[in-house]
Amino acid sequence: MSSVPTLDPSAFHAFEHTGWQDAARRYDDAFGSLTRQAVAPLLDAAQLRPGARLLDVASGPGYVAAAAAERGVRVTAVDFSAEMVKLARLQNPDIQFHVGDAEKLSFPDGAFDAVLMNFGMLHLAQPDRAVAEALRVLRPGGRYAFTVWAKPEDALGFAIVLDAIRKHGNPDAPLPPGPPFFRFSDAGECETVLKVAGFRSVDVRKITQVWRFSDPAMLFEAFLNGSVRTRALLHAQAAQALAAIRDAVGATAAGFQDHGTVQIPMPAVLASAEKPAK
Repeated sequence: MSSVPTLDPSAFHAFEHTGWQDAARRYDDAFGSLTRQAVAPLLDAAQLRPGARLLDVASGPGYVAAAAAERGVRVTAVDFSAEMVKLARLQNPDIQFHVGDAEKLSFPDGAFDAVLMNFGMLHLAQPDRAVAEALRVLRPGGRYAFTVWAKPEDALGFAIVLDAIRKHGNPDAPLPPGPPFFRFSDAGECETVLKVAGFRSVDVRKITQVWRFSDPAMLFEAFLNGSVRTRALLHAQAAQALAAIRDAVGATAAGFQDHGTVQIPMPAVLASAEKPAK
């Protein structure tokens, strides 16, 4: 009987960190047009007013931070990748970006009116700790919201790539074990984790998003260059298998063309909650 790999948080954290250090400058071309679609709903869920204090966690290139600043919000942002922080600072010189760990924030209790995380939860070794940290740094009555991908049967870009790997490659290629990638795609799991941490008034909803490409081949390239776990899984394939996976992904993506544009449904799950007022 095969044993289930034991999660080593330090090893998985290092794996993700190395991956994002490498993928930072390719992320915008790969996923930027897609993950930006969740920014406005995420900000709306936080119910931010001009002058409010926001902490953007796992800030990446700074999409959430920049949009919040345009709304007159006072923004502080953190990401564990120094390369991401460097990129975000270059693009948003008026916003404070720091290298920091979502699971161990270097801010005092009650420092912010809202904490947001856009597609960062699934890259954490210990996401429950990040939720607890968000609660800690929020003022009483403050808002917390995060987004993750919907399940592959809805977020079809994942289904296309993962199905191609199953059919033409090795889906069990050795990677550092991490938390289930689609754990928070389940609304019930989001609600449970938030309530256990101490949040109330939990709301979980799905956001409609569409990934648009000019060329079907771009779907494979996006995952190969701008992700971490899926990128590592692809790079672990034998050369012949990888070529077959590339061809299969392109062929399936071509079926989503409409008037010369590939349009792939990629909905997100948006979870939001409130820290109880004292």
